[in-house]
Amino acid sequence: MKNRIVTISRQFGSGGRTIGRMVAEKLGIPCYDHELIEKIAEESGFAKEYVQDKSEDATYGSRFINAFLSSRVYDGLSPQDYLWSVQSKVILDLAQKGPCVIVGRCADYILRNTADCLRVFIHADFEKRAERIVKLYGETDDSPEKRLREKDKRRSVYYHFYTEMEWGDACNYDIALDSGVFGIEKCVELIAGLY
Repeated sequence: MKNRIVTISRQFGSGGRTIGRMVAEKLGIPCYDHELIEKIAEESGFAKEYVQDKSEDATYGSRFINAFLSSRVYDGLSPQDYLWSVQSKVILDLAQKGPCVIVGRCADYILRNTADCLRVFIHADFEKRAERIVKLYGETDDSPEKRLREKDKRRSVYYHFYTEMEWGDACNYDIALDSGVFGIEKCVELIAGLY
């Protein structure tokens, strides 16, 4: 596969989605984020809401693992396992069609052996991310930091379950950028420059 793909993994509230869209726009290539959810829903037959909720993060702790394993049917696949296989197929198909940016959904792992990928991880400190989710997403909880920790933990558990790798570990990415330090525009410039 000759197509150059940028995968963006990100902490919740770090601006990774925005950075991915801006990189794609700067490079003149498609960005798949919410569009990916629609494609996975169409291919799997699951509702978009289900795909959005289950295709990137999961409930964590021993209850998650027990519920996850107990929901597997006789052929060994749970609905979430089936969703993973569809998600993998959709991401591989998109990467074959042409250069693009793919946000989240373990695309860095799925494409690890089949595409020319620039694997990016976007992070920022709690204060910057809390400020961002309150400002942009209208978060009104007393503790946006709690929501950040929960969302990040869910993504981490999901990523580890399907990849056996640590989400956010710099060894799994080509570049990790702190959007709180560099800012959104500088992150876009750096990623586009490496493309």
